[in-house]
Amino acid sequence: MDDLACAYWRTSTRSGNNGGACVEVADNFRGRVLVRDSKNRDGGTLAFGEVAWRSFVDDVAGRRS
Repeated sequence: MDDLACAYWRTSTRSGNNGGACVEVADNFRGRVLVRDSKNRDGGTLAFGEVAWRSFVDDVAGRRS
């Protein structure tokens, strides 16, 4: 697994002021995208392959291929 100390975590600019109900994403690792809960940063991290993550994002955005 990647060294999480090197993760560059970001929150979507579209999260706005939603009371902290959002996720953070780190996509600075080759071949892997990490996701965690912004309210519980030590609660665990999910890892997705780049293709799976892009497919998820496209699906949520309504850009199905």
